[in-house]
Amino acid sequence: MPTPPRSPRSTAAPRRPQPPTPRRAPRRPAPPARKPRWALRAVTTLSVVVLASAGIGHAVMTSLDADIARVDPFKDMKNRPQAGHGMNILLVGTDGREKISEEERHKYRLGGAPCHCTDTIMIVHISEDRERASVVSLPRDSYAVMPAHVDRVSGKRHHGHPVKLNAAYAEGGPQLTVRTVENMTKVKIDHYLEVDFTSFMKTVDVVGGVPICTADPLKDSYTGLNLPAGRHTLAGGQALQFVRARHVDGASDLGRMKRQQRFMAALVERLTSSGVLLNPMKFRDVTRAVLGSVRADKGFGTDEMLDLGRAMRNFSPSSSEFTTVPIGRMAYAVKGVGSTLKWDAEKSERLFHALRQDQPLSVHRPRGAARVVPVAPQQIRVQVENGTRTPGLGRRVDAALASTGFRTTRAPVNAARDVKRTVVAYDPRWDRSAKSLATALPGSELRVVNGLGETLKVIAGPDFERVRKVRAEDPGQGEFGVVRGDEVACP
Repeated sequence: MPTPPRSPRSTAAPRRPQPPTPRRAPRRPAPPARKPRWALRAVTTLSVVVLASAGIGHAVMTSLDADIARVDPFKDMKNRPQAGHGMNILLVGTDGREKISEEERHKYRLGGAPCHCTDTIMIVHISEDRERASVVSLPRDSYAVMPAHVDRVSGKRHHGHPVKLNAAYAEGGPQLTVRTVENMTKVKIDHYLEVDFTSFMKTVDVVGGVPICTADPLKDSYTGLNLPAGRHTLAGGQALQFVRARHVDGASDLGRMKRQQRFMAALVERLTSSGVLLNPMKFRDVTRAVLGSVRADKGFGTDEMLDLGRAMRNFSPSSSEFTTVPIGRMAYAVKGVGSTLKWDAEKSERLFHALRQDQPLSVHRPRGAARVVPVAPQQIRVQVENGTRTPGLGRRVDAALASTGFRTTRAPVNAARDVKRTVVAYDPRWDRSAKSLATALPGSELRVVNGLGETLKVIAGPDFERVRKVRAEDPGQGEFGVVRGDEVACP
């Protein structure tokens, strides 16, 4: 993929002849990573860093830098954790609904007064070699002990006291939020980024929407989300409903975080595969959509974005990993605070130790080794039929499916008639199994057959090439339940 041209120089003065620039081998730029409630805003904000590596030029970045509001979250901070390796960015998602029109607030169920607190808190760790991004979500209802501080509204001095983590922003803004997170994690924060609803919606629209796949219908009366099972391209408002929804199942905030991780992975894939990063005008539109509602520390400016972006030219969805801090006790009741989530002390310490030591969080798996599906292949029974005139195709498909874990009958037969395309026939009661099987057969067609029963049928067509490896999502993958970006995006 060729590097796009730089912004044109002014023609007011003659240019000196320049020696020819040697052509570089094309490289594929890609943005950093992946998370929760405002997962998208994390990626889009950090994508500014990566977009710079596409050759857009320092002049454009400098003009956009003026759009960023500056804060000083590190002012007069003492006794901070020791710096580790790599870069740690505290990404905070705030409310900001007052900036959205009344019509949109009604349409997307954004009623009520702004809370002036944080919807999402994430630590985004960029490895020292710039080849990996680890995103750790800190649930907003996490049990926390607020450091002693002066209330930014009343001016009253408070002693340390228990709170929910998202209250740190309400009482002391960015500085108290950074202090509280550093006290809890012992991870030194290098940069601070803060984004809100407005930048989220605008950015999704500017990139042309984000594809999302869901094996089950998603319906949430609180946000108005109503998605049937299947593949969807979400525009800004619908994407906002998707990442805010917390009543589609019993997992509440933790389930929402997993959906936000999937959304972030999908956005990374969208940015890296659609050409958005290589189009100077799109680059400008995306960054303006994000930066118009962003606040950042004074040290995270144009030069830092460019330097980091150039170092991360080979970044891709498989380079990112996502997790949530391990929870030890759900619904941990605290007097005067309410129901909180208490972290697992030992597992959390090992997680943050890995961040401090710049170590990967996920179990190493070869890139693209397996797609994540809703049902494990070992639980899916399959009868293979040869839907072509090619001798032995049925046996070849049966063997390939069996070798990747599917419970085939090991007795393929010839189909009643030929097909032009491989078909996965299934009883609607086993639709999740059918989607898992279809993922393993790229390009296959799903076909409902009422009364077929639990054994799914594969009618192999002339388009059959291979069986893709798949695996069921394992919430306990590794010690910290980590998933990679390429494992949660749409097949």
